[in-house]
Amino acid sequence: MPLLKRARIEVYLPERRKSNYRRLQREVEREFLTTFGGCTVIKNIKGLYLDSEGKSDFDKISLVYADTPFDFDKNFAALSKYADALREATTEASDEESVLVVVHGICRSV
Repeated sequence: MPLLKRARIEVYLPERRKSNYRRLQREVEREFLTTFGGCTVIKNIKGLYLDSEGKSDFDKISLVYADTPFDFDKNFAALSKYADALREATTEASDEESVLVVVHGICRSV
């Protein structure tokens, strides 16, 4: 079977006990469900980073991702625009400085 290169979109959301964060995750899930036909959610991921003083810290993160039907290379500009809009919307809806949104190519067997 041939491999097709498709785009995967991932959103890394900090897990907070605030209702707006739970609502935000549900909205990202709904967006991926209606736009791409489904998504995967992985909870309780440990994200490590250095704080402003250079000390290590961590957040619990949920990863929400979807595989798109779009060829990664041929649709790079549109995927980039979509990822930017998604990052902007998720950052605005949260108390975070930024929310990590990743798009990368994956090869799938069809």
